[in-house]
Amino acid sequence: MSLLEIKDLHISIGDKPIVKGVTLTIKQGEVHAIMGPNGTGKSTLAKAIAGHPDYIITDGEVLLDSRSVLAMQADERARAGMFLAFQYPSEIPGVSIANFLRAAVQSRMTEGEELDAAGYYKRLYAKMDMLKIDRKFTARSVNEGFSGGEKKRCEILQMAILEPKFALMDETDSGLDIDALRIVADGVNTMRGPGLGVLLITHYQRLLDYIVPDYVHVMWDGRLVKSGDKSLALELEAKGYDWVKKELAAATV
Repeated sequence: MSLLEIKDLHISIGDKPIVKGVTLTIKQGEVHAIMGPNGTGKSTLAKAIAGHPDYIITDGEVLLDSRSVLAMQADERARAGMFLAFQYPSEIPGVSIANFLRAAVQSRMTEGEELDAAGYYKRLYAKMDMLKIDRKFTARSVNEGFSGGEKKRCEILQMAILEPKFALMDETDSGLDIDALRIVADGVNTMRGPGLGVLLITHYQRLLDYIVPDYVHVMWDGRLVKSGDKSLALELEAKGYDWVKKELAAATV
C-alpha cells in the first residue's frame, strides 16, 4: 500500500506565507476532504504538492512511499504516481484528447519503449465505457469550447487512463451544476478503490454528498485545525465556519 505523507509543510507565494505547517498522511484507498473558507491555503497546498513552480515550499517534507518528491519536477511527480485535477483546466487548441492522453501514457514508458496503438485505444475505450463517456469525445481538442462539466469529465478520463496512486482534486465542484456534479462524482466513485488515494479540496458539503469521504479536515489560516469523519462536513454545512473561528479564539485565551 502506497503512502503520501505531508510533514509540517510550509508554503509561500513570493514573500507571503500561505500554508503554515500542515501534517497529513493519506493511504491508498482513502478519501480525505479538506474544507475551509477562501484564502485559507487549500488550493495552495494541492498545487505545491504537485510541483507548481509559483508555490515555494519553505519548510517541511512531502514523501511518496518514503521518497521525497520536493526535488522532483512536476512531470517527475506525475510519473511517480501523483495527479492534480485543476480548478480551472486549460484549453489546448488543436490537440485532440486521444492524442493528448496517448502522449501522456507514452511519457510514462521507459526510453525506447513504443506504445502499442491498438492496445492503447482498447484501454482508452474501456475507460470511457466505464465512465459512460461517448467515444466521439476523444476527437475534440482538449477543453476547447467545453462546458465546466465537460472539462471536469475530461480530467476524470485523464485520471482513469493514467491510474495514479494519489489524486489531488482542487475544487472539482467549482462551476458545476448539479447534473455535471453527479457525472464527475460518479466517475471518481467508479475509480475509487484500494489503488487510489484522494485528497479532495472543496468549499461545500454538496460534493461530499456524492463522494463520501473517509476523513474531513478543516483548514484555517494555513493550518489544519480540525479533523473528523463525514459528519464534520455536515456540521460545517449547518453552522458555517464561524464556530471554528470561535473555538480557535477560545483555545488561545
